[in-house]
Amino acid sequence: MPSTDYGTQYRMPTASLTYNKTSIPSIFSGLVEDNGIISIEAEHYTSFMPASDLNYTTLLGYYRTLSATTVSDPVAPIPYYLDGLNTTPPRPRAYVVQIDDFDPQRRVYITDQPAEARIKYPLKDHFFGIDLILDTIRNAKNHRHLEGTWHRYEKFGNTFTSRLINCHTVFTIDPENIKTILATKFEDFKLSTIRVDAMVPIFGHGIFTTDGKARQHSRALLRPTFAKESISNFDTAECHFQHLLLCIPKNGATVDLQELFFRYTMDTATEFLFGHSVHSQTRARESIAANAEAPDAEFVTHYAYTQLEASHNVRLGPLNKFHYNAKANLARDKVFAYVDGLIDALFEKRAATLTLPQKEEMVDNDTGTKEKYIFLDALANETSDRQVLRDQILNFLLAGRDTTASLLSNLFFELARRPDVWAKLREKVKALEGRLPTYTDLRNMKYLKWCIDESLRLRPVVPANTREAIRDTFLPRGGGADGNAPLFVKKGTQVLYSVYSMHRRRDFFGDNSEEFRPERWEGLQPRWEYLPFNGGPRICLGQQFALTEASFVVVRLLQEFAGIEARDEEPWMELYTLVVCSKNGVQVGLARAERE
Repeated sequence: MPSTDYGTQYRMPTASLTYNKTSIPSIFSGLVEDNGIISIEAEHYTSFMPASDLNYTTLLGYYRTLSATTVSDPVAPIPYYLDGLNTTPPRPRAYVVQIDDFDPQRRVYITDQPAEARIKYPLKDHFFGIDLILDTIRNAKNHRHLEGTWHRYEKFGNTFTSRLINCHTVFTIDPENIKTILATKFEDFKLSTIRVDAMVPIFGHGIFTTDGKARQHSRALLRPTFAKESISNFDTAECHFQHLLLCIPKNGATVDLQELFFRYTMDTATEFLFGHSVHSQTRARESIAANAEAPDAEFVTHYAYTQLEASHNVRLGPLNKFHYNAKANLARDKVFAYVDGLIDALFEKRAATLTLPQKEEMVDNDTGTKEKYIFLDALANETSDRQVLRDQILNFLLAGRDTTASLLSNLFFELARRPDVWAKLREKVKALEGRLPTYTDLRNMKYLKWCIDESLRLRPVVPANTREAIRDTFLPRGGGADGNAPLFVKKGTQVLYSVYSMHRRRDFFGDNSEEFRPERWEGLQPRWEYLPFNGGPRICLGQQFALTEASFVVVRLLQEFAGIEARDEEPWMELYTLVVCSKNGVQVGLARAERE
């Protein structure tokens, strides 16, 4: 019965099988005599190979003798249901099915096989891909990296391959491929080595730079931070918002909201992290020269510089190992020293009191009195490892400050050019009758949510990302003659996915996908084609934190200002560091609302 001879004898011509997408059925019918046999053999995934190289072995659990079956009518077909055949891991790539009867049936089924990419980027330098690298660098210098990437996808399709510095690379904006990378085959991929090498020297080993158990540990440490009780208190947010208001000219003169938003989120994030703010808004407003070298002010300056260095290293890719920046290293050391000083002070305080630090009480807008949450205090309850504490703090600051500030900046760039949307939002906010919004209020503001969703669609804060295959695997689409066959991904391959470009796909978001149109979200329920906060096991833990903080600031500005006017006629141009915002800032004039 089934044997290697069988596989050799009955193998069909390979040309017709190589990329055959036939799915194996779960029910076979055969005319089975007494002692008849159904046998199934399978070839499992090992590496990419044509059908001519398949070696069939018996599939465990599906080779069985039906001697107990007595067929009353020998000519009647008997169905046999093969439970779980398509889901038995590892999934076979091909099956040979034999049903012995008066005229034995022998069929070969080739399941979806990974193939080579339908489209390869037309490189002049086929080994290093220098021409693609230079084109990318030119686009980045001209602040059109994202636009250039999108146009490549429009020209070459949703998935294509190339080589970059002797590394095979897959580029994709196919939601099914991205879902596979981030969820379905999550264990087949890791963070890109290039990204990790660029970020670890600055941000340490935290949630943005680790995989496996280290990633799980980081998420476990951070998860309590984002409980509703921790993000629904707006006393701190309102305090810093009042400082933001003082930075906006009362006479309607031009102001850069983007600069204010980055200072605001730095102040709220540091108070949340450390229990005290660096007060970057106050320092900027008062221009206190004497305090320019104060530790808090130095920290803000050095932190901003280290971020620029990290983003530069990511862009350099494999070449970053040859890059050395003494100024950036000094800035990094200053940042480390500042955070280490706060950690040391906390442990000295605990050692002196032999108790956990007292926490002042604040009033929660929805739930009443509760304790003020300080991230460093809570984290120190879980670990006393100072490097772990520092790494987690720096990773959190990257998320808590930059993502929210970029979201607000990109949103207000559009609102300043859409007085109709501003007026509609103002009408919705009037229902609050001047009182501060609560967490529940913000959650119930549907049109505000549409505006934020549309901003994140048009200009996602983290517009692209990369994963690296840790074993031979495949993506569901991008291979074969029509691009719909699975695509083989060799171990070590870099997979780059552009959320920015995917969010502009007209087949998902319409012919006006380049326009800011909040109303498109009425009834729209996207899945993997909309990924402002990533997806799968690495989905952003702090998305509700960011959305809530951004919503609060938008509502408060709507309450304080009746109108907004763009003072910069230039189109949006990217400033792409680790996040993306406007190169020219958000230059606006704001007209204060009359008090009722």
